[in-house]
Amino acid sequence: MARPEPPREQPRPGAFRARLGSLEATLRWFEWGPPEGDPILCVHGLTRTGRDFDALATRLARAGRRVICPDVFGRGFSDWLPDGSLYAVPNYAMAFHQFLARLGRPYDWVGTSMGGLIGMAVAATPGAGPRRMVLNDIGPFIPAAALQRIAAYLALSHDFAGIEEVETHLRLVHAPFGNLPDAAWRHLAETSARRTPEGRTVLHYDPAIAAPMAGPVADVDLWALWNAIRCPVLVLRGAESDLLEESTATAMAGRPATQLVTVAGCGHAPALMDSGQTELVAGFLLKAVPEG
Repeated sequence: MARPEPPREQPRPGAFRARLGSLEATLRWFEWGPPEGDPILCVHGLTRTGRDFDALATRLARAGRRVICPDVFGRGFSDWLPDGSLYAVPNYAMAFHQFLARLGRPYDWVGTSMGGLIGMAVAATPGAGPRRMVLNDIGPFIPAAALQRIAAYLALSHDFAGIEEVETHLRLVHAPFGNLPDAAWRHLAETSARRTPEGRTVLHYDPAIAAPMAGPVADVDLWALWNAIRCPVLVLRGAESDLLEESTATAMAGRPATQLVTVAGCGHAPALMDSGQTELVAGFLLKAVPEG
């Protein structure tokens, strides 16, 4: 397996204050590459952080792109929300619409799992969508069984003696990421954990993000959203994914300007950490944008 690409620069922090109805909350991120570069947003999965994209961001920054990797609310360094029911894709999309309006430039989007759902919601809005979008193991139909698996690992204990236990936990619950090298698992652990004031080691997210998944879980059908998207899309599917089923991915590939690539050796979701996967995404995003 190809080695993960080592970071070649230190990312810069950034922050944006978004309004969610009567509530204000700060969205924070790390970014790579020249500030004047054409922007790419890389948005992570349900329990992850923007630092999952270090390898991909490094690759894209070398090509002169400004790569912005946010921590979605309740994760990493972004604000926690006061009510778990607020941790929902429509609220995340609302915040990103405000951020993109402030950004004021054409942009591309890479979204893993939840980050792809947010990207679909943004892209389906007329006049607000990206030039190109990468959907990493996510689509417009999500089977209930996959959501139940995710809900089960959210319910596990998230209190650890140290970073080694965090890494062991991540290797268990994220085994579908594939056969990552030890350095990649340690990077995920180090960027997924925080120390509490009491000296405990916990995962770097608000446990209340699980609130929307409490109770009965049903299939999610977002085909109407998918059909509203007009930009070119690269769909990545882990060959063993239970969340993006093969039939769903094949149906997505029937849409014009959509490319489907199945990634061997992983399930939900390709980690985008080895050079083969980062080159695949870079090849799609760094092509010239067609006129018109």
